[in-house]
Amino acid sequence: MLHVIFYEPRIAGNTGNAIRLSACTGSMLHLVEPLCFEMDDAKLRRAGLDYHDLAHVQVHPDYESTLAAVPGRIWAFTGHASKFHTQIEYADGDGLLFGPEPTGLPEEAMAHPRVAERVRIPMLPGVRSLNLANSASIGLYEAWRQLGFPEGV
Repeated sequence: MLHVIFYEPRIAGNTGNAIRLSACTGSMLHLVEPLCFEMDDAKLRRAGLDYHDLAHVQVHPDYESTLAAVPGRIWAFTGHASKFHTQIEYADGDGLLFGPEPTGLPEEAMAHPRVAERVRIPMLPGVRSLNLANSASIGLYEAWRQLGFPEGV
């Protein structure tokens, strides 16, 4: 199983989309508190459609407990890296770490000893960032592809 980690997510709709992503890929979605919304938020429920019961979601009280729940390496996705996400060899159990929507990952989260490396998704110059749920989808599908899409049809 691959793991997607949202570090202190702030937009309910993006997390709802990630719940749907978890259901479609069999990945585990980890949410690091504090969350800026309730898990029963209408925008979160709407974005996740009827996939909530099919998804694997864990809410963690802090970053340390989140990392303890992920058995593999942690890849920090940031615009401040030189290596592309496609240059990584992912393994079962790896975690893909994404920061909050307006700011990205804080330095202390990326500098944690469990973080194997910082990686980026290529984009054209002059744009700030991709949407969080889109970034998670791009990263997760590359990792899942490398693993041969286990259980995918």
